[in-house]
Amino acid sequence: MATERSEAFSDNGEFAHSGCEAPEVTKFPQPDLGVSEDMGGTDMADPSLAYSTGPVTGEEEMEEQELPVDFDRQWKLVNENPQDFNSWTDLLQYCEQEGHLRASRQALSAFLSRYPLCYGYWKKFADLERRAGHNNKAEEVCVQGLTAIPLSVDLWIHYINLLLGTLNMNLPESTQRIRSVFEDALAAAGWDWHSDRLWDLYAEWEKEQGDLRAMTAVYERVMRVPTQLYRTHYEKLKTCLTSDPLQDVLSPEEYEKVKAEYRENQIQAKKEVSEVTAGEEEEEKDRPPGEDDPANDSEEEMQKMRELVLASREEMHQQNEAEVRKRWNYEDAIKRPYFHVKPLDRTQLKAWHTYLDWEMAEAEEAHAVIEGMSVEGQEGSEVKEGIADHRRVKILFERCLIACALYEEFWDKYVHYLQPRSLEEARSVYRRACEIHLPYKHSFHLQWAMFEEQHGNISEAHRILEALEKAMPGLAVVRLRRVGLERRTGHLDKAESLLKESLEENKDKPHLHAFYSIKLARFLHKISKNASRARAVLQEAIEISPDNSKLYMNLLDLELSGDLRVNGGGVQQCVSKALAAPLSSDSKILFSQRGLQFAEDFGTTVQSVLSIYEEHQKLLNDLGAKKRGAENSDGDDPEKISKMDDGTALAAAQEAVPPSMPPVPPPPMVGGDTSGYGNYGNWYQQQQYGGYGAYSNPWNQYSQYYPSS
Repeated sequence: MATERSEAFSDNGEFAHSGCEAPEVTKFPQPDLGVSEDMGGTDMADPSLAYSTGPVTGEEEMEEQELPVDFDRQWKLVNENPQDFNSWTDLLQYCEQEGHLRASRQALSAFLSRYPLCYGYWKKFADLERRAGHNNKAEEVCVQGLTAIPLSVDLWIHYINLLLGTLNMNLPESTQRIRSVFEDALAAAGWDWHSDRLWDLYAEWEKEQGDLRAMTAVYERVMRVPTQLYRTHYEKLKTCLTSDPLQDVLSPEEYEKVKAEYRENQIQAKKEVSEVTAGEEEEEKDRPPGEDDPANDSEEEMQKMRELVLASREEMHQQNEAEVRKRWNYEDAIKRPYFHVKPLDRTQLKAWHTYLDWEMAEAEEAHAVIEGMSVEGQEGSEVKEGIADHRRVKILFERCLIACALYEEFWDKYVHYLQPRSLEEARSVYRRACEIHLPYKHSFHLQWAMFEEQHGNISEAHRILEALEKAMPGLAVVRLRRVGLERRTGHLDKAESLLKESLEENKDKPHLHAFYSIKLARFLHKISKNASRARAVLQEAIEISPDNSKLYMNLLDLELSGDLRVNGGGVQQCVSKALAAPLSSDSKILFSQRGLQFAEDFGTTVQSVLSIYEEHQKLLNDLGAKKRGAENSDGDDPEKISKMDDGTALAAAQEAVPPSMPPVPPPPMVGGDTSGYGNYGNWYQQQQYGGYGAYSNPWNQYSQYYPSS
């Protein structure tokens, strides 16, 4: 939520809701909010806004301060596990108890670089600097916090109160600066559903300055913004319009306009009852604009003018109320609008999705109406309203991404909304998500890299992938994305070197070494057109992992893809090597079948085909007998046989005799992988890489071509 609740703090100000990762605080872009060196001034009436002034500590003296006794131990804990929020809060509480400025600065700066949505700690940091007498630094902290969370109404109010407590408000430039900060606050957070306190503070401040017209203008502006307390603003506006003279609360232009409208109504009324002559009517119409009647305005006239003003405001209120009613149920369903490390439940996630979908649909509908009016030549205020609708969608997304900052689905939704409208805004969202809130969500980083590559920013795509691999070393999908990027940009040498580097790094991990060996062999064979080097890579990998059937299968496919008239013997050599390797029975049968298929398709003599077929049958007999022996190992138990009748025992004995022909292996799996490369999907989602999975058996149909031995 843009306006975080004060209940999120305990009595000592400790924040109870937080969590996210970010770059250093000083890396946040700085908005032009200004930092003044003026001192003194008056504070707000609220006693909670008063600041206690402590002794001024010089920078050199502060830097020479020794850190508290237990600081190093707790500092080490948060650096070893920076995602442990409890360790951070323990460190910050310890620094606060010690009252040590240097330690508190160091801890707060590091904490807020990783958890920038914790607006309460920005306030604590600013108060720390203010109490130490460093007003400029306190303002800088507020500016940094507002850059990180511009929707935080509480932090805007805290910043304004800080300025009111430090600026000399007797100077006209101080008043102008406060007004400028108020306008910046409304531009950033004024469209938030819970921005009412900010609008009220602005209006009350203008009233304190004695500018009733400015106060009325603030209330009239908020009348066009759907907020939770919209009705309260309307009541305050009506109070202003009825208790003060209209010429004091309305602009001169509007006052004259209302006065002219009142007189026009009077003329119309007299005309209808024929109580005015044509000459009197002309006299009324010809009076110069702004010229008052000779007599002073009567109380009745002022009352009628107030009614006209209130009627126009009532119409605005009704329009705003209609917008509020549309959103009320959606807002009521949001139970946790602030940030928390605890996961949101499904109901809350669905509530945000539903609200966002509705708001986007509203914006699209408004945009369609605007386009229709533009075709008819009607432009102006309708277009501005369309921009406001787009702003509402963005504000809602920003609010959502405070509560749901750790859920990449909402960042992805935001990017897809922005991308057709502004590439720079979409890029900014990617950067904010990946560099601050989702540093270890590799899938979103990969999506960002593809976005940059798609729009021609190759150097940025390189940087993203390299930074991700540095943060999450050993993740195969990241390395392969880097290889693919280099290949697509024509840097084949770099792509090959990345694969070779992966081989060297994973020699002690057989599964990963085999995986990268297959990738490198395919690259050398398909891209570099160098079959001999690809063959060497696979053969070397087989020496390291002789029990990996994937390597033999890829080597076999490599041999089959060459000129079989020249290198036909390489196929049978690969098959023989696989049959002699410590592979499973199913894998050996598969290789034997592929060798038989090759002999059938490309054998030069029938004797060679029959010879290979006999070897295949012998393999089936041997492996089938072993398999049945394992399955029927309990059949030789004399105690079990004795419990059976003679007929049953005889049948069991007959079943133990192997048939002359082993059963045909099971048919191939539907949709099985026959490419020789298998399904590597499980490699990309986890650090612990598993096996390659089983191959299907697509050559069983050839068994029917040959007679049994």
